[in-house]
Parts: sequence; structure tokens; C-alpha cells
Amino acid sequence: MIASIGGDDQITVLPLLDRELIRANPKPFFGYSDNTNLLAFLWNTGVVGYHGASVMCELGRPGAVAPLTGDSLRAALFTSGPYELRPADRVRVIDRNWDDPGTFADEPETFPAAGWTWTGPERIVEGRSWGGNLEILSWMLMADREIQRDPAVYDGCVLFLETSEELPSATEVFRILRSMGERGLLHRFPALLWARPKTWSFEQPLDAEGQARYAREQREAVERALAVYAPDTMAVFDVDLGHTDPQLVIPYGGLIRVDGPARRIVVTY
Repeated sequence: MIASIGGDDQITVLPLLDRELIRANPKPFFGYSDNTNLLAFLWNTGVVGYHGASVMCELGRPGAVAPLTGDSLRAALFTSGPYELRPADRVRVIDRNWDDPGTFADEPETFPAAGWTWTGPERIVEGRSWGGNLEILSWMLMADREIQRDPAVYDGCVLFLETSEELPSATEVFRILRSMGERGLLHRFPALLWARPKTWSFEQPLDAEGQARYAREQREAVERALAVYAPDTMAVFDVDLGHTDPQLVIPYGGLIRVDGPARRIVVTY
């Protein structure tokens, strides 16, 4: 099952789901953004999902599926076992209007990418993955949906987080992480994968300088929260997951190995 797109109201569907029926008939589910709701539901049901690869955004990408996306998605769909993630050499930043047929005639413009940045203690962490879209997780926390009340459940897991095309401010990002820290969540995760942030939208068409400032301020907000609530967490910034192009598919509830000394990230599909 592959989600067509995200949204903003899946949280209202969760109470209607039959957990025992889904547990008895598990299916591979791919999606991200608002689908964080369902992925967290599956995590609590004991079913591993896949964060990434929506139909309209990834499979329907102008030109063709990005090669890095395609490699990751094929591995998740058709293989099992370890798969090493690789940082993107080039990324798409600016979107095109889907209403314009010319949008899909050729490849979108891409820009050089600087790769990943590693901070915090250099260690090897291997654990089940949990996380998703930061804004959606904040709604789930407010509604008390699919977030375990005992934070010890997440001990030793690998946290991965990303922000959407709504471009939440650095202040909002810090406040959400602060709330997670106050709840006793953040320090449970010995490793954090933080996605390369989306820095442009039709509502906020930032220029190159504005994009760089937005990304820098978001990272500073994350580092500020980690310094207070999870100083021993190893963090990897600008991982190509979530609202990125190309996009790496991340197992949700599957095994992730984050090797700080070797600068490697290996997931298990």
C-alpha cells in the first residue's frame, strides 16, 4: 500500500481503525508527512512501515523518479536485509505548479548538496526507528494519539524527524522539541536523523539567501533543544528523508544502524 499524498486530517481516522484486524493482516505501507499518523499506529500495532515514497510526489515526480529515490524504494519493495543510505549529490529545492502540463515535460532544476553533518558523541547506535514529520507528531502529542505514555518504550530507538513544505519557524521547531524533552522523550533516543529541511514553498518562495538562513536557523533550534534535553544524543543533519528530492525510504519500526566513527547509516528493509 502506497499513499497517494499527505494531508492534514489523518489524525481523525485513527480512532476508526481496527487494530486487531490490521495486526492479523499486515501489509507493507509506504507514506510520509500526514501519514506519520498511520505509521505510528502501525508501530504500536507491531507492524513495520516505510516512511517515504508517495505516488504523487515521488512516483509522479516531473521527468522521472529521482535515481536515489528509485534505488531506495526498489530495495524496500523487493529486497530484505541491510541497505546503506547515501547522501544526495544534488537536490531539488523549488517546486513546479502541478496545474501546468509543462511541469512534467522534463527534469526539474537541481542544486549541489553539501552532504550530511554529524554532531555529538561518536558512537555506533543500532535500534528500531521511530519519528516522522515533526508537525504531525506535535498534533499527535496534543491529541494523545499513538504516543506511548511511558517514554521508556523508546529507549535505545533511533529517532528520525523532518519538517514539511509549510516551513515551520525555528521558534516553532524548538518549542515542539522542547515539549518532547519536557515529556521525557528526547533523551531516550541515542541517535537522531534530522532531515534536510524543505526551504521553499509557493507560500514562502524564499531566495537563495533566505533558504540558507532558514536551514541554518532550524539546525540551530534543533541543536539548542538537544543541548538542553539530549546532550548525549548523536545527531546527523541533512539526511535525505521526508520532504526532500531525492528521498530515501526509512523503515518505520525497522532496524537502523548509525555508525558515527565510520559516518555510515544502514537501514534494514
